[in-house]
Amino acid sequence: MKQAKIDDPDLPLTLLFKVWPQTPAVFIRHRMLCYGCPIAPFHTIIDACREYDLDEQDFRAELRAAAGL
Repeated sequence: MKQAKIDDPDLPLTLLFKVWPQTPAVFIRHRMLCYGCPIAPFHTIIDACREYDLDEQDFRAELRAAAGL
């Protein structure tokens, strides 16, 4: 199994939350309901940013900072 990469465009949100447990706080801070959502296994950061009308690059930067990367 290959190692998860936070910038992988196909990374499911549930794997993001599992590998980097600090990242749900970023979603919560933006009032996003992704953490705990039953669709999270099928959605990516791209999908979430599109759904919540967020700048993907800025959001990814926040996630990397929260994950200590």
